[in-house]
Order: sequence, then C-alpha cells, then structure tokens
Amino acid sequence: RSVGHGHTDNKQPLEVCPWPTLRRPNSPKATHTTQNTHKTHTSKMADMTDNDVKREIERMVRFIQEEAKEKVNEIMVKAEEEFSIDKGRIVQQERLKLIAAFERKEKQVETDKKIQHSNALNQARLRLLRVQEDLLEKISKDTQSRLAVVTQDKSKYEGILRDLLVEGLLVMLEDNVEVYTRKADADLVKKLFPAAVQEVKAKAKIDVRLTFVDSPLADSCQGGVELSAQSGKIRVVNTLERRLSMVFDQMLPVIRFQLFGPSTSRVYFD
Repeated sequence: RSVGHGHTDNKQPLEVCPWPTLRRPNSPKATHTTQNTHKTHTSKMADMTDNDVKREIERMVRFIQEEAKEKVNEIMVKAEEEFSIDKGRIVQQERLKLIAAFERKEKQVETDKKIQHSNALNQARLRLLRVQEDLLEKISKDTQSRLAVVTQDKSKYEGILRDLLVEGLLVMLEDNVEVYTRKADADLVKKLFPAAVQEVKAKAKIDVRLTFVDSPLADSCQGGVELSAQSGKIRVVNTLERRLSMVFDQMLPVIRFQLFGPSTSRVYFD
C-alpha cells in the first residue's frame, strides 16, 4: 500500500521494491539517481590502488581468455565431429564407387574372356572345316581323275552311254532331241540311237527323233552325253562328271561319317 503524509498502515507492513524505480531519463529524479550512482562508483575507484586495478584487469583478461579457450575447444570438438562424419560419409561413398567399378571391370573381364574363348573356338572350328573341305575336294578330284578308267573298257562304257542317253530322254519327254558328246564317242553314240529310241518308246510311249550335233563337248569332259530340246530351252547334262558330282553330293554325309566320325552338332539323322 502507498504511504502518504509520513504515516503507515498498522494492519499491513510496508513493502519496499527490491530494485530502484525506473524513471524516464528526462525525469529530474532519474537524473539525480544516475549522478549519485556515478559518484558512488567514482568514489570506489578512487579508493582502489593501482595494483588493485591492475589485478582486476588481469583477472578480467584471464576470464576472457578462459572463455575464449573453452569456446575454441567447443568449436574444435564440433568441427572434429563434423569432419569425422563427413569423412566417413565420403569414404563410404568412394568405397561403394570402387566396389561398383571393380564389379564392372570384373564383369567386363569375364565377358572378354568368354568372347576370346568363343573366337578361339570358332577359329579352331573354321580351321577344322577348311581341312575337312580340302580333304573332300581332294577326294572328289581324285575320283574324277579315275573316270578315264571307265572309258577304257569299251563294252562296259557302251552300256553306260546307252543308260545315260535313255535316262536323259525319259527326263525330257520331247519328240525332237539334239545329242552332244565327245569327239571320241561320236560313232559309239550314233550306234546307240536305234536301241535308245526303242527303249524310250517302250517305256514312255513316245517316238523320239534324235539328231546328232557335230559340236563335240570340251576336251576336259571324261565321257557321257548332253541333250537339248526346243532350241536349247530344255537341256539335260548327263556326263560322267555331272553324275559323279550328283552321287558325291548324295554320299557326302556317309563320306564325312567314314572320314571324320559322327558330328557333335548334328541333331537329325536320316
């Protein structure tokens, strides 16, 4: 309660504010209070000696330095922690990158090995196939070179020529057919015309008129005949070389099996 005219209320004790009443700076009472405080501080400073002032300053400096050291230590500890966290994160990221790069390189190495192995295997297969083809070609050429032996036996060769001529006529089934042969076989082929015509007539009911063409086959031909009809639109080559080639192609699987054994890549067998 407020106190007025120098009297107090006996029922309630006087309450005193523990801090000074704030007043505006332009208040005469506030100005007076500030001046009194300054005077009190000045009087205390006047009572201290130079050594006391120096010790007080040193104490304040030490206090500030200790505060600064603690702050620096806190900053350093925090920086170390952040550095450790960042370093661990970066190391983990780089480790994962290295693992991924190693796995890619390992896969690439495995892929390269498989490719090299496949290429080497293919090269080996190609070399084997070339060797086999060279051997088959040599066998074919050796067989063709022996065709000359067939023409040396006149009686046997005459029967072969007759069969080749009749077979060609039955394939063509034409009325007018031109016949080509070797120069050495001209007389023998002409001699076979009547028998061949009769056989075709008996088998196909066709009267064939044969014309011998005085244009012999190439000297490389080993024997046989060539037939032509309708101005060359239909042609049957029935020479010994052609028949041997046909037989060789048909017998090629058997020849391969006899020479090289069963094929590991073959799935279907006749």
